[in-house]
Amino acid sequence: MSGGATGLCGIVCAVRRLSLIVNPVAGGGRPARALPGVQAALRALGLEQRFEYTTSLSHARELALAAAAAGEVAVAFGGDGLIGAVAGALKHSEGVVGVLPGGRGNDLCRVLGIPSKPVAACSTLASGVERSVDLGEAGGRTFAGIASCGFDSLVNRIANETTVVRGSPVYAFALLRALPSWKAAAFEVTLDGAEPRRFTGYSVAAANSKQFGGGMRLAPSASLTDGLLDVVIIEDMPKLRFLRLAPTVFVGRHVRHRGVTVLRSREVRIESAQPFTLYADGEAIAELPVTVRLLPAAVRVIVPR
Repeated sequence: MSGGATGLCGIVCAVRRLSLIVNPVAGGGRPARALPGVQAALRALGLEQRFEYTTSLSHARELALAAAAAGEVAVAFGGDGLIGAVAGALKHSEGVVGVLPGGRGNDLCRVLGIPSKPVAACSTLASGVERSVDLGEAGGRTFAGIASCGFDSLVNRIANETTVVRGSPVYAFALLRALPSWKAAAFEVTLDGAEPRRFTGYSVAAANSKQFGGGMRLAPSASLTDGLLDVVIIEDMPKLRFLRLAPTVFVGRHVRHRGVTVLRSREVRIESAQPFTLYADGEAIAELPVTVRLLPAAVRVIVPR
């Protein structure tokens, strides 16, 4: 994660009290299966802990607020959607968020440098430092990673409905399912109140973080601490060319190609002639038209030193 020591609290807590907010069905039930091992690892590290299973994202927000009120670190143990919900509940407060990977993509963990295995990630909760990070907001909902719409709306819906493919490959599966029936859409994008930019194409994304979809580096220059959204626009192109472009997203080379534009702003208004749902961190959070805003240094998260 870029940014050096910016945002560090300057103090590493000797003993943290943790409230594990566990989504038992995330990642095909990965958090529930890993929970006993995680608890044993945390005990070995001398950390006080308790846990509760979530029943919904709204329930997770309630648990996060209760943890903060009790002086505990609210540890999101699930997917990126759960992390966004917990972080959003504690934005602009003294609450602190911890993260344990338990979803399909775990993109925020990758960007923060948190180990991809839940037990290994426990060490970050013990020895990590607190860093203030940005959040995105749209339709009254917050997100930590990337909000996108258009072709991405269809891909996310298919991925969320799919049970035959597990883990991050589900996004590639959903892309291949969505592409044959896709028709280019007309968009209007307005950055920080400037003149609208109109185009026909595949998608618009407002990125607080670098990647989504299990390792796709959609916005390779995005930073969680720069106070800006990277707005990624993918204009119309033949489907075969789009299909060839898709694998380059995993290394961020797609931004060099004609038809892909990256702009930066604190706020972006997205409109379309077609009805689209805005998805962020794998969750449906708003319907177009929508304004996406950046909330700078909104929440404190425990990250590796």
